[in-house]
Order: sequence, then structure tokens, then C-alpha cells
Amino acid sequence: MDAEPDFDRVKPAARLFVDAPLAANATIELDRDRAHYLQHVLRLSPGATIEVFNGRDGGWACAIESFAKRGAILTAQAQRRAQVSSPDLWLCFAPLKRARIDLVVEKATELGVSRLLPVETRRTVTDRVNLDRLRAIASEAAEQCERLDVPVIDAPVTLPTLLGNWDATRTLHVAAESGAAQPLHVALAPAPCAFLIGPEGGFDPAELDLLRSVPFVVAIGLGPRLLRAETAALAALASWQALRGDGSAADQRPPFRE
Repeated sequence: MDAEPDFDRVKPAARLFVDAPLAANATIELDRDRAHYLQHVLRLSPGATIEVFNGRDGGWACAIESFAKRGAILTAQAQRRAQVSSPDLWLCFAPLKRARIDLVVEKATELGVSRLLPVETRRTVTDRVNLDRLRAIASEAAEQCERLDVPVIDAPVTLPTLLGNWDATRTLHVAAESGAAQPLHVALAPAPCAFLIGPEGGFDPAELDLLRSVPFVVAIGLGPRLLRAETAALAALASWQALRGDGSAADQRPPFRE
């Protein structure tokens, strides 16, 4: 009789985010698209083991029980990793055109952001944000980078609304294109923390005046070069993770056996 697989060391064939509760022997139903991905893209067969997570119950080794026209059935077998939340780090950003906003959401997820907040400004280049698409991108990025949760993505709000509803205990770092600003490594606050990245054309003068009037806003510099909005967002997040976040923490993931 074959020995039971060591789920703590065997690398799963795939990772999927689901909404269903996860516990020993729980049954998870996948929709047609997810089943197609496992069966026809990854070429997995019933009996294969994948990892499933829901942002609440940790990462679970699940066996593929069967495929059908309408989906697939999984059975949860053992918890591989206990639930670990990402740092309390938010990214507020003016929506960009499709390819660039997709990039920001994907890479911010990889960099451990816990919340993404689209912010409408006077110079925002797009007036429509497809939240379903962005949430799908975030879920896929979480699957690929092996985090155990998916960032929350809020519906867009205007800049005055964002500031008016803000919790003043959370520092809001605004990437400054010009004017007085503290060096990034000096200004960064520990969690709870947030960054605000403006639109491609920069903030309107009236918006800059509004930001300067708010006590919880701190202007930060990102170096001598003028960065595109998506570059500024990722540079700020990566710097925070390296200096204040979990970028230097010991890797708690189990060692996989290839």
C-alpha cells in the first residue's frame, strides 16, 4: 500500500482561491472555468493534489475527485499552512488605463498589499473601473505568489471623500512630484500605513492644497527622476516592504520537495 503523501513537503500542482469554507474532508465545488484550467491547461487528472485557500482558513491540500461538464469536485485532506494575514498596507491610486491598472493590481498583490482603493481625481484618465476584472486579477496574482489572502478592492471614491472618511491613525504617504517632501526611507511609517499615487497628469493645484491641509498626510519623495504612476506605486510598496514590512521576515512556508 502506498504511503500517504507528505502535504507539508510536496509542492502542489496548482493553487486556487475559493470562497468556500475549508476543513478536513470538506467538499469544494469548482466552476467550469476553474475545472477547465485544471483538466485541460494543467493536464491534471482525478487524484492529483492542489492547494486551495480562502483567505480565512489557511492553505489546504485538496484532492481532485472528479471532473464534469459543469465543473469539478475537490476534497480537502490536510491543512498545509496556517492562515497568515498580509501587512496592514493600503494603496490608494488614481485609476489608469486598462493595461496599467491591471499591472498595478497584479504587482501590488504580489507585494502584499491588503487593500486597494481607486481614487477619482480631477485629472484621472479613465472614468470606469471594472472591479470584477481587477478582483479576478488580484485572485490570480495571490494564487501565483503563494500568499494566503487576496487584497480587498474598494469601489472608486473621489479624493475629498477619501480624505473625509479617513482614519487619522493611518498615515497616508503621498508620492510628491514636486515641492517639499521627506525622503522615502525617513518618512515611512510602520503599519497601519497607506500610499496615495496621483494620476498621470499629476494632482490639480486645488487637490494639492487639500492634501497639504490634512494632518495625517505626509509627502514623500521617490528619487530624482519623474516616475510614471504605476512605477511610483510599485517603488513605494517595495520600499515599504523592505524597510517596514515583512520583506525581511523569515520565510515561514514549508520547504517543498520538487
